[in-house]
Amino acid sequence: MSSLHKLKNQLINGKIIASQNLLNNLHPSELARLIESLPLNERALIWEMIDKNIEGEVLVEVSDEVRDGLIEKMDTDELITAIDGMALDDLADLVADLPETLMQEVIKSMGHQDRERLEKVLAYDEDSAGGLMNTDILTVRPDVTVEVTLRYLRNQKAIPRDTDSIFVVNRKNEYRGTLLLSRILTEDPQTPVSEIISKKIFPISVDAPSENVVWEFENRDLVSAPVIDNENKLLGRITVDDVVDVIRDEAEHSLMSAAGLDEEEDMFSPATKSAKRRALWLGVNLITAFIAASVVDIFETTLDKIVLLAILMPIVPSMGGVAGTQSLTIMTRALALGHIDKSNLSGILKKEILVGIINGILWAVVVGGLTYLWFKDALIGTVIAGAMTINLIVAALAGFFIPITLKRFNIDPALAGGVVLTTITDVIGYMAFLGLGAIFLL
Repeated sequence: MSSLHKLKNQLINGKIIASQNLLNNLHPSELARLIESLPLNERALIWEMIDKNIEGEVLVEVSDEVRDGLIEKMDTDELITAIDGMALDDLADLVADLPETLMQEVIKSMGHQDRERLEKVLAYDEDSAGGLMNTDILTVRPDVTVEVTLRYLRNQKAIPRDTDSIFVVNRKNEYRGTLLLSRILTEDPQTPVSEIISKKIFPISVDAPSENVVWEFENRDLVSAPVIDNENKLLGRITVDDVVDVIRDEAEHSLMSAAGLDEEEDMFSPATKSAKRRALWLGVNLITAFIAASVVDIFETTLDKIVLLAILMPIVPSMGGVAGTQSLTIMTRALALGHIDKSNLSGILKKEILVGIINGILWAVVVGGLTYLWFKDALIGTVIAGAMTINLIVAALAGFFIPITLKRFNIDPALAGGVVLTTITDVIGYMAFLGLGAIFLL
């Protein structure tokens, strides 16, 4: 049985003291998952039982909406105690989401040096390298030896968390390279630092978007990376734990946005609050459904005369929706990973059109054949086959162009792409099927 399941069972059985002991042996991220999985009343009880010294770390791990609810129950002094000793990057994430007045109170409570460092990080966009970085770093000069570097490290009161390397800078604090701790431990003590600098770790610009940071860590297998400004001066570092958080957030965003939801929504928030959020997207979907229905209405006479068309009508838009979603998903992912640019755009378009044609013809033959066997009417089979071919080709084109167009207008393709695609494949599917039916069957 996992620790979380064991804890829940103890709470159910009223074993408060045993629960508290187990609770405070959990990692902050485990506590965060536990809190998010509990209804509001039980959540408040658990929060009261958590050690005050780790409350800040738990607040960083929970979703925004859950965090807001927990902070509402904390007074300023309790919050200040909770954030004491937190890593700067985590502290910046937490403070940035606080109400303005509370944020100022927290900042005022900090020492001058810590306040200055925090304000520097808060000055950058939270979705940039500057917003992800921690200014708590170790640096050495290139002209010192390994022995001097080791002595310097031993004199430190504490090594910053997740330190796998120290950074080499000149007297102007300009970045010159990265020195891995593993090299320091294995090299001759008299070896100059300049001779063992790693050439594989490239600095990241402070203004680089978070997706670029993720790319660097993913493709260069980094544990940490230096962050520099436009003048090549070292500002801080980004560690892999922050990059994992970005990857997780992006994955949750893509999953929830596809349904028009906020990835930070609390599962146990009041029903009225959740209903209000979901109502907007349902309204948008209703509008698109009426657009599709209006196309069907145009061919009312055709449907009255040929009832068989009404039976077969859902097949064409349904197949188009699936084909379009496949293309849309591939394109949205490629855009997010930076795989698409002007040099390969036309080649990808040709491929998607070809896929649409191949699948259109293949499934047109299958559906046309099945329709003939079902209704013994070759003409209706031919009509649905033609409509299927048209809609699958259009679906492939829509799946290609929709994310590119939305991206150009700074609209998240994961959020709006599905609704736009469904509207197009429904409208074209109905129009192609009923239009061909009106032409050839009446």
